Amino acid sequence: MKLLWCPETAAKAYIDTVELCGVCNDSGIAELVSSMAAGWNASFIVEAWSHGGGTATSIGLTVACRHTNGRHVCIVPDERSRLEYVKALEVAGMSPEVIVGEPEELMSGLNGIDFLVVDSQQNRFSRVLKLAKLSNKGAVMVCKNTNSRSASSFSWRNVVYDGSHWLIRSTFLPVGEGLDIAHVGSCAGNSSSREGKRRWIKHVNRRTGEEFAIRK
Repeated sequence: MKLLWCPETAAKAYIDTVELCGVCNDSGIAELVSSMAAGWNASFIVEAWSHGGGTATSIGLTVACRHTNGRHVCIVPDERSRLEYVKALEVAGMSPEVIVGEPEELMSGLNGIDFLVVDSQQNRFSRVLKLAKLSNKGAVMVCKNTNSRSASSFSWRNVVYDGSHWLIRSTFLPVGEGLDIAHVGSCAGNSSSREGKRRWIKHVNRRTGEEFAIRK
């Protein structure tokens, strides 16, 4: 199995998010992330959020879930963050599912994630990505606010290659404060005979130096 793209669903989520978010500061990110989650038909969306963060992206993810009949879970580190998050989304007419705790510790109990959003300004965000229990269909992983971190401090290669998943492609988009996005494939369901007929091709992103592999 693998994630399949549906442009019609992506367009609907995009329009609905524009209508809900209006002129929010990070609304450009919200529409994009919402359309990606809906277009890839994400059934389990997880985001890590903390006090002071914008909620337009969260609204967009909730909109995406409405179009995919999926589940959207937000992980927050403390009760203060939970109250702030819930209040903001309730203003938009939404009732979010929120879990309180450290993201690294909670990831082990969230299986089958196929769309994950983290903020690179949060501590140990790369560890959260690495510990995520991704779906056997693959997943899309998104880092927000990447302009604020050193370009050499993070590599998708170090996060994704765990024997069960592999990096199909990654890209950086100059939207908001920067989005770093990775499309991850799953090794599940590949027979040994099928594996024997396929080969890996390594590519290098000339701008960032990031390496990724595609199986042919």
